[in-house]
Amino acid sequence: MKENSDFSREHEPRRFDANSGVPYDESSVVGRWSLVVSSSEGTSQLRGATTNDQRPTAVFLMRIAYLECFSGISGDMFLGALVDAGVPPALLEKAVAALGVGARLEISRVVRSGISATKVDVWVDGEKDMPREEYWAGVAAKSEKNARHEHGHKHPHSHEHHDHELHDGNSHSHAQTGSGTAPAHGRSLSKIREIISGAAISGTAQQKAIAIFEALGAAEAKIHNTSIEKIHFHEVGAVDAMVDIVCAAVGSEALGVDAIVCSPLNVGGGTVKCAHGEFPVPAPATVELLKDAPVYSSGLQAELVTPTGAAIVKTLVARFSQFPQMKIEKSSYGAGSRDFPGHPNVLRLSIGEPVDDLAAKTKPETISVLEANLDDLNPQVFGYVMDRLLAEGALDAFGMPVQMKKSRPGMLLTVLCTPENADRLTHLLFAETTTLGVRRRQESRNTLARRWESVKTPWGEVRIKIASMNGAVTNYAPEYEDCRQIAETHHVPLKTVLQEANRAYASKGQ
Repeated sequence: MKENSDFSREHEPRRFDANSGVPYDESSVVGRWSLVVSSSEGTSQLRGATTNDQRPTAVFLMRIAYLECFSGISGDMFLGALVDAGVPPALLEKAVAALGVGARLEISRVVRSGISATKVDVWVDGEKDMPREEYWAGVAAKSEKNARHEHGHKHPHSHEHHDHELHDGNSHSHAQTGSGTAPAHGRSLSKIREIISGAAISGTAQQKAIAIFEALGAAEAKIHNTSIEKIHFHEVGAVDAMVDIVCAAVGSEALGVDAIVCSPLNVGGGTVKCAHGEFPVPAPATVELLKDAPVYSSGLQAELVTPTGAAIVKTLVARFSQFPQMKIEKSSYGAGSRDFPGHPNVLRLSIGEPVDDLAAKTKPETISVLEANLDDLNPQVFGYVMDRLLAEGALDAFGMPVQMKKSRPGMLLTVLCTPENADRLTHLLFAETTTLGVRRRQESRNTLARRWESVKTPWGEVRIKIASMNGAVTNYAPEYEDCRQIAETHHVPLKTVLQEANRAYASKGQ
């Protein structure tokens, strides 16, 4: 298939799908990890035109939030960092009330290894969430006590076993039976969707919260070799975890940033107790969620990244990098539940504006520019020459009408190419046109990061060319040759195919 511009003439078009991860570099933002935070309420400060679907077509970052996960990340740490950064506690409390699950937030100041931080705890029916190893240790102790008490006595009873559970290191299962609380067998994903969709929060926040749960469900379904709809969310489906996730969605929207960037994640080490037994750290679901993300372990023997924290990162983070070039406006700290000696168990969130360094956001390169004035070339030959130039490796080729000496109309043929191809393409111009001279010069240019995604239309797949700067989508367009081939094959107007391809890509951001 013929490509028709330097944008589409990448060495090998890359294909991506919804399960792709985001690479650890500046030049590519991929698939479902790629997110520009935009709000229908106007909290995000985006410049440029947007589509009716709120999918940006020209965006320049004004503010970013940088997550430093040197002590991992969990749901309560993320909420603490949001509140510490200025997200109104009343906003989160309103979101909790909107769920109608009988929960409340407790917000306090704590110190973790000398760093003052905000701690957010979830209380449900008089119980506070706790790290799961502490919860399961308590369960084991209680079971042992009951076993000693009941030794020698037989009590008729039955056990109901559930094969599929999702485990979250930040919260434990609440098997309450009161109004709005989880039944003992847990919640299905469809029930969680129903609760969140019915909450009085923004549509964007609803979508983010559901996406976080879907990411958790997909990871656990893969680990247990089952379907996501068969998963029952026990620990993660508990009220406290639902509060964590919904408040994370609402709070991240309220930050008013254009993208969230994340550091490499310290996952910890050792083992952790959960419903299925003792698992290695990071837990299997956490590893699945962090595919393609940069991770490491500092050697601390504890679970630092929980499945909920990993799902928040997977869903909300636009890209990974070391500390970006930025002008820091504010920084905040969210505290974890445990206080490790000599290790600050906090999540730091820095907010500010990226430094206006174009070279850091784009790829600089040197190209050769070839030019020739043509006033006596057969117009039929001109089109042929353009096709030959592109086929022989030109980055781009175009013509502009000019008025030449003796008032003759002519064309200025311009060719962009790499310096390595300049001699060969110059020879082609002499061989195929009537020019007696070709001008050559070298110029510098900056290019945006580029990638490809395929979308489905009623007539077949179309590739979408996507440009981004510093993690934000700036432009996208259907590949012309794909659309032309579909139009010819199915006898559909070309403009209809182009419109449908644009609609299909824009709808992926909904």
